[in-house]
Amino acid sequence: MTEHRRLAAILVADVVGYSKLVGSDEAGTLAQLQSLRTKIIEPQLARHAGRLFKSVGDGFLVEFASAVQAVGCARAIQEANALGRLPLRIGIHVGDVVVQGDDLMGDGVNVAARIEAVADPGGIALSRQVYDLVRDRLDLAFMDKGEIDLKNIARPVQVFVVGGARAAAAPEALPLPDKPSIAVLPFQNMSGDPEQEYFTDGITEDIITELSRFHSLFVIARNSSFSYKGKSPNIRQVGKELGVRYVLEGSIRKSSNRIRVTGQLIDTLTGNHIWAERYDRVLDDIFAVQEEVTQAIVAMIAPQIESTEQLKASRRRPDNLTAYELSLRGWTHASQGIDKVDRTLIDQAIREAEEALAIDPCSVQALNVIAAAHGNALHLQMAADRKAALREATSAAARAIELDSGNALGYALRALCVFHDGQVDRYSDALADARRAYELNPNDTIVRQVLAQLETAAGDSKCAIEHLNQVLRLNPRQRRHITYNMLAHASFSGKQYVEGAGWASRALNERPEYPPPHLLLAICLVGTGEIDKAKAAFTTGQRVSPEFFRTRLKGTPAYARPEDRERATTFLGIAAGLEDPSAAEALR
Repeated sequence: MTEHRRLAAILVADVVGYSKLVGSDEAGTLAQLQSLRTKIIEPQLARHAGRLFKSVGDGFLVEFASAVQAVGCARAIQEANALGRLPLRIGIHVGDVVVQGDDLMGDGVNVAARIEAVADPGGIALSRQVYDLVRDRLDLAFMDKGEIDLKNIARPVQVFVVGGARAAAAPEALPLPDKPSIAVLPFQNMSGDPEQEYFTDGITEDIITELSRFHSLFVIARNSSFSYKGKSPNIRQVGKELGVRYVLEGSIRKSSNRIRVTGQLIDTLTGNHIWAERYDRVLDDIFAVQEEVTQAIVAMIAPQIESTEQLKASRRRPDNLTAYELSLRGWTHASQGIDKVDRTLIDQAIREAEEALAIDPCSVQALNVIAAAHGNALHLQMAADRKAALREATSAAARAIELDSGNALGYALRALCVFHDGQVDRYSDALADARRAYELNPNDTIVRQVLAQLETAAGDSKCAIEHLNQVLRLNPRQRRHITYNMLAHASFSGKQYVEGAGWASRALNERPEYPPPHLLLAICLVGTGEIDKAKAAFTTGQRVSPEFFRTRLKGTPAYARPEDRERATTFLGIAAGLEDPSAAEALR
Protein backbone atom coordinates (compact mmCIF):
# COMPACT_ATOMS: atom_id res chain seq x y z
CA MET A 1 0.00 0.00 0.00
CA THR A 2 1.41 3.42 -1.00
CA GLU A 3 2.15 5.76 1.89
CA HIS A 4 0.19 9.02 1.59
CA ARG A 5 2.13 12.18 2.41
CA ARG A 6 1.61 15.92 2.09
CA LEU A 7 3.13 19.21 3.12
CA ALA A 8 1.29 20.98 5.94
CA ALA A 9 1.62 23.73 8.51
CA ILE A 10 1.22 22.11 11.92
CA LEU A 11 0.19 24.07 15.03
CA VAL A 12 0.67 22.47 18.43
CA ALA A 13 -0.74 24.13 21.56
CA ASP A 14 -1.00 23.08 25.19
CA VAL A 15 -1.85 24.64 28.53
CA VAL A 16 1.08 25.79 30.70
CA GLY A 17 1.14 24.06 34.12
CA TYR A 18 -1.99 22.05 33.36
CA SER A 19 -1.23 19.15 35.75
CA LYS A 20 -0.70 21.54 38.67
CA LEU A 21 -3.94 23.35 37.89
CA VAL A 22 -5.87 20.07 37.75
CA GLY A 23 -4.32 19.01 41.06
CA SER A 24 -5.52 22.18 42.82
CA ASP A 25 -8.95 22.50 41.12
CA GLU A 26 -9.84 19.62 38.84
CA ALA A 27 -13.47 20.53 38.13
CA GLY A 28 -12.81 24.22 37.60
CA THR A 29 -9.79 23.56 35.35
CA LEU A 30 -11.68 21.06 33.17
CA ALA A 31 -14.56 23.54 32.79
CA GLN A 32 -12.16 26.30 31.79
CA LEU A 33 -10.41 24.00 29.31
CA GLN A 34 -13.77 23.18 27.71
CA SER A 35 -14.62 26.89 27.55
CA LEU A 36 -11.20 27.66 26.02
CA ARG A 37 -11.83 25.06 23.35
CA THR A 38 -15.39 25.96 22.43
CA LYS A 39 -15.25 29.74 22.81
CA ILE A 40 -11.74 30.52 21.52
CA ILE A 41 -9.91 27.67 19.80
CA GLU A 42 -12.68 26.14 17.68
CA PRO A 43 -14.06 29.51 16.42
CA GLN A 44 -10.56 30.65 15.45
CA LEU A 45 -9.82 27.37 13.70
CA ALA A 46 -12.98 27.80 11.66
CA ARG A 47 -12.07 31.40 10.85
CA HIS A 48 -8.52 30.49 9.71
CA ALA A 49 -9.33 27.19 7.95
CA GLY A 50 -7.59 25.00 10.51
CA ARG A 51 -8.40 21.31 11.05
CA LEU A 52 -8.10 19.86 14.55
CA PHE A 53 -6.77 16.37 13.93
CA LYS A 54 -5.84 15.40 17.47
CA SER A 55 -6.69 16.50 21.00
CA VAL A 56 -4.90 14.92 23.96
CA GLY A 57 -5.85 16.23 27.40
CA ASP A 58 -4.77 19.87 27.39
CA GLY A 59 -3.01 19.62 24.01
CA PHE A 60 -4.33 20.48 20.53
CA LEU A 61 -2.79 19.54 17.18
CA VAL A 62 -4.08 21.47 14.16
CA GLU A 63 -3.36 21.27 10.43
CA PHE A 64 -3.33 24.28 8.07
CA ALA A 65 -2.74 24.47 4.36
CA SER A 66 -0.97 27.81 4.83
CA ALA A 67 1.73 29.01 7.25
CA VAL A 68 0.18 32.49 7.18
CA GLN A 69 -3.17 31.06 8.28
CA ALA A 70 -1.48 29.03 11.02
CA VAL A 71 0.38 32.02 12.50
CA GLY A 72 -2.65 34.28 12.08
CA CYS A 73 -4.76 31.75 13.96
CA ALA A 74 -2.14 31.40 16.72
CA ARG A 75 -2.02 35.15 17.19
CA ALA A 76 -5.82 35.40 17.32
CA ILE A 77 -5.99 32.61 19.91
CA GLN A 78 -3.35 34.19 22.12
CA GLU A 79 -4.98 37.63 21.89
CA ALA A 80 -8.40 36.21 22.79
CA ASN A 81 -6.92 34.20 25.66
CA ALA A 82 -4.65 36.96 27.00
CA LEU A 83 -6.65 37.33 30.22
CA GLY A 84 -7.58 33.66 30.58
CA ARG A 85 -6.61 31.49 33.54
CA LEU A 86 -5.19 28.79 31.26
CA PRO A 87 -2.17 30.28 29.44
CA LEU A 88 -1.18 28.53 26.20
CA ARG A 89 2.14 27.84 24.51
CA ILE A 90 2.00 27.44 20.73
CA GLY A 91 4.55 25.98 18.32
CA ILE A 92 4.27 25.97 14.50
CA HIS A 93 6.26 24.14 11.84
CA VAL A 94 5.87 23.51 8.12
CA GLY A 95 6.92 20.03 7.09
CA ASP A 96 6.19 16.72 5.48
CA VAL A 97 3.50 14.66 7.26
CA VAL A 98 2.20 11.11 6.91
CA VAL A 99 -1.58 10.81 6.55
CA GLN A 100 -3.26 7.98 8.43
CA GLY A 101 -7.00 8.44 8.11
CA ASP A 102 -7.85 11.69 9.91
CA ASP A 103 -4.60 11.61 11.86
CA LEU A 104 -1.21 13.04 10.86
CA MET A 105 2.19 11.74 11.91
CA GLY A 106 5.86 12.21 11.04
CA ASP A 107 8.60 14.82 11.45
CA GLY A 108 6.31 17.71 10.53
CA VAL A 109 4.24 16.97 13.64
CA ASN A 110 7.15 16.02 15.90
CA VAL A 111 9.13 19.19 15.22
CA ALA A 112 6.07 21.39 15.85
CA ALA A 113 5.52 19.63 19.19
CA ARG A 114 9.14 20.19 20.25
CA ILE A 115 9.09 23.86 19.15
CA GLU A 116 5.94 24.44 21.21
CA ALA A 117 7.94 23.64 24.36
CA VAL A 118 10.33 26.52 23.53
CA ALA A 119 7.56 29.15 23.52
CA ASP A 120 6.91 31.33 26.56
CA PRO A 121 3.49 31.18 28.25
CA GLY A 122 1.14 33.17 26.05
CA GLY A 123 3.72 33.14 23.25
CA ILE A 124 4.25 31.58 19.82
CA ALA A 125 7.39 29.83 18.55
CA LEU A 126 8.07 29.17 14.85
CA SER A 127 10.56 27.15 12.86
CA ARG A 128 12.73 28.92 10.28
CA GLN A 129 10.53 27.45 7.52
CA VAL A 130 7.47 29.17 8.94
CA TYR A 131 9.31 32.43 9.60
CA ASP A 132 10.50 32.66 5.98
CA LEU A 133 6.92 32.25 4.74
CA VAL A 134 5.28 34.83 7.03
CA ARG A 135 7.93 37.45 7.85
CA ASP A 136 6.84 39.84 5.10
CA ARG A 137 3.14 38.99 5.18
CA LEU A 138 2.14 39.52 8.82
CA ASP A 139 2.60 42.67 10.87
CA LEU A 140 4.41 41.01 13.77
CA ALA A 141 7.74 41.47 15.55
CA PHE A 142 9.99 38.38 15.56
CA MET A 143 13.06 37.48 17.58
CA ASP A 144 15.60 34.91 16.44
CA LYS A 145 16.38 32.41 19.23
CA GLY A 146 19.08 30.76 17.13
CA GLU A 147 19.49 27.07 16.41
CA ILE A 148 18.18 24.92 19.25
CA ASP A 149 18.74 21.23 19.90
CA LEU A 150 15.26 19.72 20.30
CA LYS A 151 14.65 16.40 21.98
CA ASN A 152 14.65 13.45 19.54
CA ILE A 153 15.11 15.75 16.53
CA ALA A 154 18.22 14.84 14.51
CA ARG A 155 19.44 18.33 13.66
CA PRO A 156 19.23 21.68 15.47
CA VAL A 157 16.21 23.79 14.48
CA GLN A 158 16.37 27.57 14.10
CA VAL A 159 13.50 28.97 16.16
CA PHE A 160 11.84 32.39 16.10
CA VAL A 161 9.44 33.63 18.75
CA VAL A 162 6.66 36.17 18.39
CA GLY A 163 4.33 37.87 20.83
CA GLY A 164 0.60 37.89 20.29
CA ALA A 165 0.29 41.66 19.99
CA ARG A 166 0.31 43.46 16.66
CA ALA A 167 3.41 45.54 15.92
CA ALA A 168 3.18 49.29 16.40
CA ALA A 169 1.82 51.30 13.51
CA ALA A 170 4.53 52.10 10.99
CA PRO A 171 5.60 55.69 10.46
CA GLU A 172 5.17 57.28 7.08
CA ALA A 173 7.61 55.82 4.56
CA LEU A 174 10.64 57.96 3.73
CA PRO A 175 11.17 58.69 0.02
CA LEU A 176 13.95 56.77 -1.73
CA PRO A 177 17.06 58.77 -2.71
CA ASP A 178 17.89 59.32 -6.38
CA LYS A 179 20.62 56.68 -6.28
CA PRO A 180 20.75 53.11 -4.90
CA SER A 181 20.27 53.14 -1.13
CA ILE A 182 21.24 50.46 1.37
CA ALA A 183 21.11 49.82 5.11
CA VAL A 184 23.37 47.24 6.75
CA LEU A 185 21.54 45.73 9.72
CA PRO A 186 23.64 44.54 12.68
CA PHE A 187 24.81 41.00 11.97
CA GLN A 188 23.48 38.46 14.46
CA ASN A 189 25.81 36.68 16.85
CA MET A 190 24.70 33.05 16.58
CA SER A 191 27.48 31.67 18.79
CA GLY A 192 25.80 32.25 22.15
CA ASP A 193 29.08 33.82 23.31
CA PRO A 194 28.76 37.46 24.42
CA GLU A 195 32.46 37.96 23.68
CA GLN A 196 31.69 37.51 19.98
CA GLU A 197 29.48 40.62 20.00
CA TYR A 198 32.56 42.79 19.46
CA PHE A 199 33.59 40.84 16.38
CA THR A 200 30.01 40.73 15.05
CA ASP A 201 29.49 44.47 15.50
CA GLY A 202 32.93 45.11 14.02
CA ILE A 203 32.03 43.28 10.81
CA THR A 204 28.82 45.31 10.48
CA GLU A 205 30.57 48.63 11.10
CA ASP A 206 33.35 47.82 8.63
CA ILE A 207 30.85 46.89 5.91
CA ILE A 208 29.00 50.19 6.42
CA THR A 209 32.29 52.11 6.22
CA GLU A 210 33.53 50.29 3.12
CA LEU A 211 30.22 50.55 1.26
CA SER A 212 30.30 54.28 1.92
CA ARG A 213 33.40 54.47 -0.29
CA PHE A 214 31.15 53.84 -3.29
CA HIS A 215 29.89 57.34 -4.09
CA SER A 216 27.26 55.76 -6.33
CA LEU A 217 25.52 54.38 -3.21
CA PHE A 218 23.47 56.06 -0.47
CA VAL A 219 24.48 54.22 2.73
CA ILE A 220 22.56 54.60 6.00
CA ALA A 221 24.79 55.61 8.91
CA ARG A 222 25.74 53.25 11.73
CA ASN A 223 23.53 54.81 14.41
CA SER A 224 20.34 54.29 12.39
CA SER A 225 21.27 50.75 11.36
CA PHE A 226 22.16 49.72 14.92
CA SER A 227 18.75 50.83 16.21
CA TYR A 228 17.60 47.39 14.94
CA LYS A 229 20.18 45.45 16.96
CA GLY A 230 18.68 42.53 18.84
CA LYS A 231 15.50 42.63 16.75
CA SER A 232 14.22 40.67 13.76
CA PRO A 233 12.40 43.45 11.92
CA ASN A 234 10.23 43.14 8.87
CA ILE A 235 12.61 44.01 6.02
CA ARG A 236 9.97 45.87 4.05
CA GLN A 237 9.24 47.96 7.12
CA VAL A 238 12.96 48.73 7.52
CA GLY A 239 12.97 49.95 3.93
CA LYS A 240 10.09 52.33 4.69
CA GLU A 241 11.48 53.56 8.00
CA LEU A 242 15.00 54.26 6.68
CA GLY A 243 14.06 55.15 3.11
CA VAL A 244 16.26 52.49 1.49
CA ARG A 245 15.78 50.14 -1.45
CA TYR A 246 18.19 47.46 -0.22
CA VAL A 247 19.00 45.85 3.11
CA LEU A 248 21.99 43.67 3.92
CA GLU A 249 21.56 41.33 6.87
CA GLY A 250 23.64 38.43 8.10
CA SER A 251 24.83 36.28 10.95
CA ILE A 252 28.11 35.06 12.43
CA ARG A 253 28.71 31.71 14.11
CA LYS A 254 31.98 30.69 15.78
CA SER A 255 32.89 27.10 16.53
CA SER A 256 36.30 26.24 17.95
CA ASN A 257 38.83 28.03 15.70
CA ARG A 258 36.49 28.39 12.72
CA ILE A 259 33.97 31.07 11.92
CA ARG A 260 31.07 31.14 9.49
CA VAL A 261 29.68 34.44 8.20
CA THR A 262 26.50 34.53 6.11
CA GLY A 263 25.07 37.54 4.35
CA GLN A 264 22.03 38.23 2.21
CA LEU A 265 20.97 41.26 0.20
CA ILE A 266 17.23 41.93 0.04
CA ASP A 267 15.13 44.27 -2.09
CA THR A 268 12.86 46.00 0.42
CA LEU A 269 10.18 46.80 -2.17
CA THR A 270 9.67 43.23 -3.34
CA GLY A 271 11.13 41.19 -0.47
CA ASN A 272 13.23 39.29 -3.04
CA HIS A 273 16.67 37.98 -2.12
CA ILE A 274 19.13 39.40 -4.64
CA TRP A 275 22.28 37.79 -3.31
CA ALA A 276 23.32 35.40 -0.55
CA GLU A 277 26.68 33.93 0.34
CA ARG A 278 28.45 32.04 3.11
CA TYR A 279 32.06 32.56 4.14
CA ASP A 280 33.92 29.93 6.19
CA ARG A 281 37.27 30.99 7.62
CA VAL A 282 39.90 29.71 10.07
CA LEU A 283 40.14 32.16 12.93
CA ASP A 284 43.93 32.47 13.25
CA ASP A 285 43.96 36.27 13.25
CA ILE A 286 40.58 37.75 14.14
CA PHE A 287 41.38 41.16 12.64
CA ALA A 288 42.67 39.68 9.39
CA VAL A 289 39.53 37.56 9.09
CA GLN A 290 37.35 40.59 9.82
CA GLU A 291 39.08 42.56 7.05
CA GLU A 292 39.00 39.68 4.56
CA VAL A 293 35.32 38.89 5.05
CA THR A 294 34.36 42.57 4.93
CA GLN A 295 36.22 43.03 1.64
CA ALA A 296 34.64 39.91 0.14
CA ILE A 297 31.09 40.98 1.05
CA VAL A 298 31.49 44.59 -0.06
CA ALA A 299 33.15 43.64 -3.36
CA MET A 300 30.13 41.46 -4.16
CA ILE A 301 27.37 43.77 -2.90
CA ALA A 302 28.14 46.85 -5.03
CA PRO A 303 28.08 44.96 -8.38
CA GLN A 304 24.91 43.11 -7.36
CA ILE A 305 23.14 46.40 -6.65
CA GLU A 306 24.47 47.91 -9.88
CA SER A 307 23.24 44.89 -11.86
CA THR A 308 19.78 45.11 -10.27
CA GLU A 309 19.57 48.86 -10.93
CA GLN A 310 20.64 48.35 -14.55
CA LEU A 311 17.89 45.78 -15.03
CA LYS A 312 15.32 48.20 -13.59
CA ALA A 313 16.51 50.99 -15.88
CA SER A 314 16.37 48.72 -18.94
CA ARG A 315 12.67 48.12 -18.32
CA ARG A 316 11.74 51.81 -18.16
CA ARG A 317 10.28 53.60 -21.16
CA PRO A 318 13.07 55.41 -23.06
CA ASP A 319 11.12 58.70 -23.01
CA ASN A 320 10.75 58.61 -19.23
CA LEU A 321 14.33 58.07 -18.05
CA THR A 322 16.16 60.17 -15.47
CA ALA A 323 19.80 61.22 -15.81
CA TYR A 324 20.73 58.49 -13.34
CA GLU A 325 18.92 55.80 -15.34
CA LEU A 326 20.42 56.99 -18.63
CA SER A 327 23.88 56.82 -17.04
CA LEU A 328 23.15 53.27 -15.87
CA ARG A 329 22.16 52.26 -19.38
CA GLY A 330 25.26 53.92 -20.73
CA TRP A 331 27.53 52.06 -18.31
CA THR A 332 25.86 48.77 -19.24
CA HIS A 333 26.35 49.37 -22.95
CA ALA A 334 29.95 50.51 -22.47
CA SER A 335 30.68 47.28 -20.59
CA GLN A 336 28.89 45.16 -23.17
CA GLY A 337 30.78 46.97 -25.94
CA ILE A 338 34.16 45.85 -24.66
CA ASP A 339 32.90 42.36 -23.80
CA LYS A 340 31.39 41.82 -27.26
CA VAL A 341 33.95 43.93 -29.15
CA ASP A 342 31.05 45.98 -30.52
CA ARG A 343 31.61 49.63 -31.50
CA THR A 344 27.84 50.15 -31.91
CA LEU A 345 27.27 49.49 -28.20
CA ILE A 346 30.11 51.83 -27.24
CA ASP A 347 28.60 54.61 -29.38
CA GLN A 348 25.21 53.97 -27.77
CA ALA A 349 26.80 54.33 -24.33
CA ILE A 350 28.26 57.71 -25.29
CA ARG A 351 24.90 58.95 -26.63
CA GLU A 352 23.08 57.88 -23.45
CA ALA A 353 25.68 59.59 -21.25
CA GLU A 354 25.36 62.77 -23.30
CA GLU A 355 21.57 62.64 -22.91
CA ALA A 356 22.05 62.28 -19.15
CA LEU A 357 24.33 65.32 -19.10
CA ALA A 358 21.72 67.30 -21.01
CA ILE A 359 19.34 66.62 -18.10
CA ASP A 360 21.96 66.98 -15.36
CA PRO A 361 25.22 68.70 -16.44
CA CYS A 362 26.79 67.74 -13.10
CA SER A 363 26.17 63.98 -13.41
CA VAL A 364 29.44 62.38 -12.32
CA GLN A 365 28.14 58.97 -13.39
CA ALA A 366 27.48 60.18 -16.94
CA LEU A 367 30.98 61.70 -17.14
CA ASN A 368 32.45 58.38 -15.97
CA VAL A 369 30.52 56.61 -18.72
CA ILE A 370 31.91 58.94 -21.40
CA ALA A 371 35.48 58.45 -20.15
CA ALA A 372 35.04 54.66 -19.92
CA ALA A 373 33.33 54.28 -23.31
CA HIS A 374 35.96 56.27 -25.20
CA GLY A 375 38.64 54.37 -23.27
CA ASN A 376 37.10 51.05 -24.34
CA ALA A 377 37.14 52.17 -27.97
CA LEU A 378 40.81 53.11 -27.63
CA HIS A 379 41.69 49.81 -25.94
CA LEU A 380 40.08 47.82 -28.76
CA GLN A 381 41.62 50.04 -31.47
CA MET A 382 38.11 51.06 -32.55
CA ALA A 383 38.39 54.84 -32.21
CA ALA A 384 38.01 56.50 -35.62
CA ASP A 385 39.91 59.53 -34.31
CA ARG A 386 42.23 58.52 -31.46
CA LYS A 387 43.21 62.08 -30.55
CA ALA A 388 39.57 63.19 -30.33
CA ALA A 389 38.63 60.11 -28.29
CA LEU A 390 41.51 60.72 -25.88
CA ARG A 391 40.53 64.36 -25.57
CA GLU A 392 36.90 63.47 -24.78
CA ALA A 393 37.86 60.75 -22.28
CA THR A 394 40.43 62.89 -20.47
CA SER A 395 38.09 65.89 -20.28
CA ALA A 396 35.21 63.79 -18.90
CA ALA A 397 37.39 62.13 -16.24
CA ALA A 398 38.86 65.47 -15.16
CA ARG A 399 35.40 67.05 -14.92
CA ALA A 400 34.12 64.09 -12.86
CA ILE A 401 37.01 64.55 -10.40
CA GLU A 402 36.36 68.30 -10.27
CA LEU A 403 32.71 67.66 -9.33
CA ASP A 404 33.52 64.91 -6.80
CA SER A 405 37.06 64.74 -5.45
CA GLY A 406 36.19 61.46 -3.72
CA ASN A 407 35.19 59.82 -6.99
CA ALA A 408 37.61 56.87 -7.14
CA LEU A 409 36.47 55.80 -10.59
CA GLY A 410 37.22 59.25 -12.01
CA TYR A 411 40.89 59.01 -10.95
CA ALA A 412 41.13 55.48 -12.34
CA LEU A 413 39.67 56.51 -15.69
CA ARG A 414 42.00 59.54 -15.93
CA ALA A 415 44.95 57.20 -15.32
CA LEU A 416 43.74 54.95 -18.14
CA CYS A 417 43.70 57.88 -20.55
CA VAL A 418 47.47 58.26 -20.12
CA PHE A 419 47.91 54.52 -20.60
CA HIS A 420 45.81 54.42 -23.78
CA ASP A 421 47.78 57.36 -25.18
CA GLY A 422 51.08 55.60 -24.49
CA GLN A 423 52.52 58.72 -22.84
CA VAL A 424 55.29 56.83 -21.02
CA ASP A 425 56.81 60.05 -19.69
CA ARG A 426 53.55 60.66 -17.82
CA TYR A 427 53.18 57.16 -16.33
CA SER A 428 54.25 58.38 -12.91
CA ASP A 429 51.30 60.80 -12.91
CA ALA A 430 48.95 58.08 -14.13
CA LEU A 431 50.20 55.66 -11.49
CA ALA A 432 49.64 58.34 -8.83
CA ASP A 433 46.04 58.72 -10.04
CA ALA A 434 45.53 54.94 -9.97
CA ARG A 435 46.91 54.73 -6.44
CA ARG A 436 44.72 57.63 -5.35
CA ALA A 437 41.70 55.77 -6.73
CA TYR A 438 42.73 52.67 -4.78
CA GLU A 439 43.11 54.67 -1.56
CA LEU A 440 39.62 56.10 -2.05
CA ASN A 441 38.00 52.71 -2.71
CA PRO A 442 40.05 49.50 -2.56
CA ASN A 443 36.80 47.50 -2.73
CA ASP A 444 36.04 48.53 -6.32
CA THR A 445 37.39 45.75 -8.53
CA ILE A 446 37.55 48.08 -11.56
CA VAL A 447 39.83 50.40 -9.59
CA ARG A 448 42.06 47.46 -8.66
CA GLN A 449 42.24 46.36 -12.30
CA VAL A 450 43.27 49.85 -13.44
CA LEU A 451 45.96 50.01 -10.75
CA ALA A 452 47.26 46.60 -11.84
CA GLN A 453 47.33 47.73 -15.48
CA LEU A 454 49.40 50.80 -14.62
CA GLU A 455 51.72 48.76 -12.37
CA THR A 456 52.27 46.32 -15.24
CA ALA A 457 53.10 49.14 -17.62
CA ALA A 458 55.47 50.65 -15.05
CA GLY A 459 57.28 47.32 -14.64
CA ASP A 460 55.90 46.29 -11.23
CA SER A 461 54.40 42.98 -12.35
CA LYS A 462 54.55 41.42 -8.87
CA CYS A 463 52.18 43.99 -7.33
CA ALA A 464 49.96 43.87 -10.43
CA ILE A 465 49.55 40.09 -10.15
CA GLU A 466 48.74 40.37 -6.44
CA HIS A 467 45.99 42.91 -7.14
CA LEU A 468 44.52 40.89 -9.99
CA ASN A 469 44.47 37.67 -7.96
CA GLN A 470 42.64 39.61 -5.27
CA VAL A 471 40.09 40.77 -7.88
CA LEU A 472 39.42 37.12 -8.78
CA ARG A 473 39.04 36.22 -5.12
CA LEU A 474 36.77 39.15 -4.26
CA ASN A 475 34.52 38.93 -7.30
CA PRO A 476 35.12 35.65 -9.15
CA ARG A 477 32.06 35.98 -11.40
CA GLN A 478 32.61 39.47 -12.81
CA ARG A 479 34.05 39.66 -16.35
CA ARG A 480 36.79 37.12 -15.68
CA HIS A 481 38.20 37.32 -19.21
CA ILE A 482 39.27 40.93 -18.58
CA THR A 483 41.14 39.93 -15.41
CA TYR A 484 42.67 36.85 -17.05
CA ASN A 485 43.91 39.04 -19.91
CA MET A 486 45.46 41.48 -17.45
CA LEU A 487 47.15 38.59 -15.64
CA ALA A 488 48.58 37.44 -18.96
CA HIS A 489 49.87 40.98 -19.55
CA ALA A 490 51.42 41.21 -16.07
CA SER A 491 52.97 37.75 -16.41
CA PHE A 492 54.58 38.70 -19.73
CA SER A 493 55.91 41.88 -18.15
CA GLY A 494 57.48 39.79 -15.37
CA LYS A 495 58.92 37.25 -17.88
CA GLN A 496 56.61 34.53 -16.54
CA TYR A 497 55.79 33.30 -20.02
CA VAL A 498 54.26 29.91 -19.18
CA GLU A 499 51.90 31.52 -16.69
CA GLY A 500 51.10 34.29 -19.16
CA ALA A 501 50.17 31.81 -21.89
CA GLY A 502 47.96 30.00 -19.39
CA TRP A 503 46.09 33.16 -18.41
CA ALA A 504 45.67 34.21 -22.03
CA SER A 505 44.21 30.79 -22.86
CA ARG A 506 41.76 31.07 -19.98
CA ALA A 507 40.67 34.49 -21.23
CA LEU A 508 40.07 33.04 -24.70
CA ASN A 509 38.06 30.16 -23.25
CA GLU A 510 35.78 32.81 -21.72
CA ARG A 511 35.63 35.14 -24.77
CA PRO A 512 37.21 33.78 -28.00
CA GLU A 513 36.16 36.94 -29.84
CA TYR A 514 38.10 39.24 -27.46
CA PRO A 515 41.29 40.22 -29.38
CA PRO A 516 43.87 41.22 -26.68
CA PRO A 517 44.42 37.68 -25.28
CA HIS A 518 45.22 36.38 -28.78
CA LEU A 519 48.09 38.87 -28.97
CA LEU A 520 49.30 38.11 -25.44
CA LEU A 521 49.14 34.37 -26.07
CA ALA A 522 51.28 34.83 -29.19
CA ILE A 523 54.03 36.86 -27.49
CA CYS A 524 54.05 34.65 -24.36
CA LEU A 525 54.53 31.58 -26.59
CA VAL A 526 57.50 33.32 -28.20
CA GLY A 527 58.80 33.73 -24.64
CA THR A 528 58.50 29.97 -24.03
CA GLY A 529 60.27 29.26 -27.33
CA GLU A 530 57.19 27.74 -29.00
CA ILE A 531 57.47 29.79 -32.17
CA ASP A 532 55.14 27.71 -34.38
CA LYS A 533 52.38 27.91 -31.76
CA ALA A 534 53.02 31.62 -31.37
CA LYS A 535 52.60 32.18 -35.11
CA ALA A 536 49.39 30.11 -35.11
CA ALA A 537 48.01 32.18 -32.21
CA PHE A 538 48.90 35.39 -34.06
CA THR A 539 47.18 34.18 -37.23
CA THR A 540 44.04 33.23 -35.29
CA GLY A 541 43.98 36.64 -33.65
CA GLN A 542 44.35 38.38 -37.02
CA ARG A 543 41.27 36.55 -38.26
CA VAL A 544 39.31 37.56 -35.15
CA SER A 545 40.25 41.25 -35.32
CA PRO A 546 42.39 42.32 -38.29
CA GLU A 547 42.32 46.02 -37.37
CA PHE A 548 43.39 45.40 -33.77
CA PHE A 549 46.44 43.40 -34.88
CA ARG A 550 47.30 45.78 -37.72
CA THR A 551 47.32 48.71 -35.30
CA ARG A 552 49.35 46.83 -32.73
CA LEU A 553 52.03 46.00 -35.28
CA LYS A 554 52.34 49.68 -36.16
CA GLY A 555 52.24 51.06 -32.62
CA THR A 556 54.63 50.96 -29.69
CA PRO A 557 53.55 48.77 -26.74
CA ALA A 558 52.68 50.90 -23.71
CA TYR A 559 55.54 50.08 -21.33
CA ALA A 560 57.42 52.69 -19.35
CA ARG A 561 60.77 50.88 -19.51
CA PRO A 562 62.56 50.82 -22.88
CA GLU A 563 63.72 47.22 -22.40
CA ASP A 564 60.09 46.08 -21.94
CA ARG A 565 59.01 47.95 -25.07
CA GLU A 566 61.81 46.37 -27.06
CA ARG A 567 60.99 42.89 -25.81
CA ALA A 568 57.26 43.22 -26.57
CA THR A 569 57.89 44.69 -30.03
CA THR A 570 60.44 42.01 -30.92
CA PHE A 571 58.31 39.11 -29.68
CA LEU A 572 55.29 40.43 -31.58
CA GLY A 573 57.36 40.75 -34.74
CA ILE A 574 58.53 37.15 -34.38
CA ALA A 575 54.94 35.90 -33.88
CA ALA A 576 53.92 37.83 -36.99
CA GLY A 577 56.75 36.24 -38.98
CA LEU A 578 58.46 39.60 -39.51
CA GLU A 579 61.57 38.96 -37.42
CA ASP A 580 64.02 36.12 -36.94
CA PRO A 581 63.19 33.97 -33.87
CA SER A 582 66.81 34.18 -32.76
CA ALA A 583 66.19 37.84 -31.87
CA ALA A 584 64.26 36.65 -28.81
CA GLU A 585 67.16 34.80 -27.22
CA ALA A 586 68.89 37.79 -25.65
CA LEU A 587 65.59 39.31 -24.46
CA ARG A 588 63.96 36.34 -22.72
